[in-house]
Amino acid sequence: MGMCLSCLGGAADDVVVTPDPETRRRQLAEAAEKRQKETAYRGVKNPEAVERKRKKQEEIEKQEMTTSVSGGGGGLKWQVG
Repeated sequence: MGMCLSCLGGAADDVVVTPDPETRRRQLAEAAEKRQKETAYRGVKNPEAVERKRKKQEEIEKQEMTTSVSGGGGGLKWQVG
């Protein structure tokens, strides 16, 4: 009961040195990105294929937006009769 940790010879070896704040911030950001990727593709067998489909869909939507802006009034036309 009367033991003192500083009296132990190997106690100094057990101390964990914390990295500087910038290194710690970078490590936390990398860990967060990894967790986000894991949760985003949970249950998906081929995440690369899903990513390609998503990018292709975004390109199609972007192309439709530029076409509709330059095309004029869009797909709806009013008829007064």
